Amino acid sequence: MENAPTPSRNSIPTRLADFATLAEALDYAAEGETGCNFYDARGRLVETLPYSELRERALALARGLMGLGLSRGDRVAAIAETDVEFTVVFFACQYAGLVPVALPISLNVGGRGAYVEQLCGLVSAARPTLVTASDALLPFLEEAAQSTPWIPVYSIDDLEALEPSDEPLIPSGIDDVAYLQFTSGSTSFPRGVVVRQHAVMSNLRGIVRTGLEVRGGDRCASWLPFYHDMGLVGFLLGPLVSQVSVDYLKTRDFAVRPLSWLRLISRNRATIAFGPPISYQLCARKLRRDSVEELDLSRWRIAGVGAEMIRRDVLEEFARALAPAGFDPGAFLPCYGLAEASLAVSFSTLGSGVRYESISAEALALSGDAVLSEGRPDETTEVVNCGHVLPGHEVQIRGRDGTDLGLRRTGRVMLRGPSLMEAYFEDPVATETVFSDEHWLDTGDLGYLTPEGLFITGRTKDLIIINGRNIWPQDLEYLAEREDAVRAGDASAFSVLRPEGGEQAVLVIQCRMSSDEERVELVSRIQRSVYSQFGLRCEVDLVAPGTLPKTSSGKLSRADAKRGYLDRMGWDGLQVTSGATTA
Repeated sequence: MENAPTPSRNSIPTRLADFATLAEALDYAAEGETGCNFYDARGRLVETLPYSELRERALALARGLMGLGLSRGDRVAAIAETDVEFTVVFFACQYAGLVPVALPISLNVGGRGAYVEQLCGLVSAARPTLVTASDALLPFLEEAAQSTPWIPVYSIDDLEALEPSDEPLIPSGIDDVAYLQFTSGSTSFPRGVVVRQHAVMSNLRGIVRTGLEVRGGDRCASWLPFYHDMGLVGFLLGPLVSQVSVDYLKTRDFAVRPLSWLRLISRNRATIAFGPPISYQLCARKLRRDSVEELDLSRWRIAGVGAEMIRRDVLEEFARALAPAGFDPGAFLPCYGLAEASLAVSFSTLGSGVRYESISAEALALSGDAVLSEGRPDETTEVVNCGHVLPGHEVQIRGRDGTDLGLRRTGRVMLRGPSLMEAYFEDPVATETVFSDEHWLDTGDLGYLTPEGLFITGRTKDLIIINGRNIWPQDLEYLAEREDAVRAGDASAFSVLRPEGGEQAVLVIQCRMSSDEERVELVSRIQRSVYSQFGLRCEVDLVAPGTLPKTSSGKLSRADAKRGYLDRMGWDGLQVTSGATTA
């Protein structure tokens, strides 16, 4: 007989992140009955972890870690599989005054060499006192650790079998480092974001109180990886600090069976679930009439969307397809955030769905002004409202000279507030680069402000500038994806410096066509479409499926796609001038 998941209703009063530290939050959550539930791809409950059991196991493991002679502030790196073991290691570190470091899992089948190389780099950068993984992932970590033989490797079972220390545990305090969060590495090699307890607790308070307005009886469902800020902060720490039960799928299982996410939401009557736009697109693509009829999504009150540029048409397609299952399009909650701010920066208004503006593409490209326009679709750009920043935080839009541009001018999105990271781990140069005077953080994103909220238009390093015109790579990618032969996520746009001089726009497209004639016609259609809309001659490079590289969080990396293109062309890699994807 299958075990029952932890309940949605609790016996203790709901407290919304009014704790000083993560350990204190777990102490309180453990007094109730809610907790974590782990499912396989077919929707079978594999293991439950009530917060009471999580606390008990984390305390026991903390004593074992201290028995190794570790010092306060030492780093413990663990491959962040979506499972009980990583969850216990993370909170054991909280109780022992240690710093957990979440290492990514590989999302690409057959990419062992690249994955091991990635782990090597991350372990070297984090310089942990020890590294650990489950038995299934331990061989990858052992191979990676050969380059750092002075760092011991333990299985989770090895750690749980350690002789406990008799020394009293002193949990991490409010000013101690809570964890080290590596960025996805989409714009550069991943950097370790140093997040202190007071910063993440401030962010969590803003999320569960203002952004989500969490209430007793809420329930979360997530497939987001624990090594990504949205998965770790949003769906491991967020439910815990508000004593909410949460149901998990592994990221790889969602990728293979996207509808398993919807079935889990329906089965357990989840009310809060988030994902990037492509996750909603994948679900809509896989739906059949009979699969819709078996779903009940009427309790899903918050369908968060973020982590990538948000496209209204993708969400509208999902809402139309799931309307018979009771999905309310008003549940969509666009938001904006980044790891350097712990997680969340802004949320749109609850219950309002996707709000957007149509602005003049010409004005945006030439002057950066966000001018409202009712022109033809090829003359306008739709930008989604990501809402207002969390309480206690400030946002400014600044020009290249650092001046505040005010309303409806596109520029760099600058952020200040209590949720910000302290620094990049042992990287003072990179830290100094992103922080300006008075501790304003340059997010690396471009956007504009209106009285109604913050609108994100792209990444600073993504912007393609040709003949004085600003071209957003996602607009080129969207044109390519309108072709029936090109799937969502199969196109990557950037610019390169031609050997003879001058910028060249490039679209690398994963193509499944085998006919030379069909491939030539596809390239021609895309080039005509780009020229018609942007007056731009674009190089189109067709590559095999699976060629486009991804970041650790599963998003396409324009920077790596560009490097691959330059290699294929035989051009000097130093000629790369722009392009990356969101962090």
